[in-house]
Amino acid sequence: MSNEQRQGNEVFGANQAQQAGFQIRNVMKDDFGYEVPVEAVPLPSNGVIYDQETGLHGKETLEIKSMTAKEEDILTSRALIKKGTVITELIKSCLIDKTVDVDAMISGDRNAVMTALRITGYGSDYTVQVDCPDCGAGNKQTFMLTDLPIKRLEISPITEGANLFEFTLPVTKKKVHFKFLTGRDEQEMSTISERQKKQGLKTDNLVTSRLNFSVVSVDGVTDKSKIGTFIRNMPARDSLALRKYIDSNEPGIEMKSWMQCESCDEHTEVNLPLGASFFWPDTE
Repeated sequence: MSNEQRQGNEVFGANQAQQAGFQIRNVMKDDFGYEVPVEAVPLPSNGVIYDQETGLHGKETLEIKSMTAKEEDILTSRALIKKGTVITELIKSCLIDKTVDVDAMISGDRNAVMTALRITGYGSDYTVQVDCPDCGAGNKQTFMLTDLPIKRLEISPITEGANLFEFTLPVTKKKVHFKFLTGRDEQEMSTISERQKKQGLKTDNLVTSRLNFSVVSVDGVTDKSKIGTFIRNMPARDSLALRKYIDSNEPGIEMKSWMQCESCDEHTEVNLPLGASFFWPDTE
């Protein structure tokens, strides 16, 4: 029986038992005296960019249960790793509200939940190898995930309940409507990239690829083929301005911290690499 079938059967069985009037026992609590903790995670977007169908509209926080051995099974699932859906399934497993569309969550909100899950599962200490920006020496540094600041959404969407924002390009003066990428977008980008690699095609189009997924319309034109042509031929200054505007306003977790280099003694701000040790720390 697959994990999906097992989880579905567990939910179905619980619902049937409730309808039949049976009392459902909490084995962990009743027999072992332990309850899996539940935490409320702040959403950097404040839920204003989601419609009602996502189960996220207007939600400033999401409740999650702490990671357990069941979630470790998800993290080691070869099938999920191959599909690239490990994080999505991990979040789904830990969310209390199962009506939430995890794929519709923007990347910043997903990162906030992912960071909170890491803290509940293995603590806030994150030890990882980073290179010093000044001298290039490798350093083993320990960062505190609880110290990472939340970057809140500060610009308003065109319409509340819509992941849609406006920006005027400085050179062409075109009015662009864009969205923040969702888990579904990231998965589709990854799938396209893998397909291109298998076909022996070049995959060094990261800038235009992300803009193709982000831009929804240009001066009212919504045809994706026409938008793609515009993006490939837009002035570099327009491209840079749009990307900087999106990056500077995208809500999420600031995955940056300060390190003290052991070689040159410089105190420098670095981006935290999200390697395997993020969910598989050395706990010894």
